[in-house]
Amino acid sequence: MRVVKEAEERRNEILDVAERLFGTKGFDNTSTNDILNEIGIARGTLYYHFKSKEDILDAMIERMTGQLVAKAKVVSEKKELPVLQRLTMMIMALNVDNDLGREVMEQVHRAQNALMHQKMRERLLAGVNPLITGLIEEGIEQGIFHTDYPAEVVEMTMLYSNMAFDALSEYSEEERQRKIAAFIYNLERLLGMEQGSLEAAMMPIFENNN
Repeated sequence: MRVVKEAEERRNEILDVAERLFGTKGFDNTSTNDILNEIGIARGTLYYHFKSKEDILDAMIERMTGQLVAKAKVVSEKKELPVLQRLTMMIMALNVDNDLGREVMEQVHRAQNALMHQKMRERLLAGVNPLITGLIEEGIEQGIFHTDYPAEVVEMTMLYSNMAFDALSEYSEEERQRKIAAFIYNLERLLGMEQGSLEAAMMPIFENNN
């Protein structure tokens, strides 16, 4: 007997399977046939929901980044917590916290999946930058930060950190510590803070990514 599923349920099933296959085989090495065979649906059903494998990739990344941004948004709204504590928690909320997600992120950072990496980075930055900017503006009102350009500071910092820290584990421990120290030092300058003011907030983020 043929199983008929609601459109949204079927769409999410396709994304679940694609996410797993992209995570284990890589985007380039996964075909639409692989996805079809895994789910057991007709090609027409797949194309009803997605025009191409690229379209599946876009939707998968949109869903993954949407979940991460939603977690960061929940943290940003915890007004009872200090600004610097929320900053730490928001950034840490952007890390995937399950085995499948880590497999996907490992694939995302491989050279052959540069397109996936670029798309995910663009979606994540678009969702996260306004949240962190809002937090910086709170800090300005409280006298914690001193800058006339909060949005631009966040944009520059996020773009740099996404590029510089992707391959942080490939450096020696000495190089790694120097890059982290330089990042914190320069971010303090951008935010108009005294040297050492951000170390307690930033170090748990890097320690969590070891």
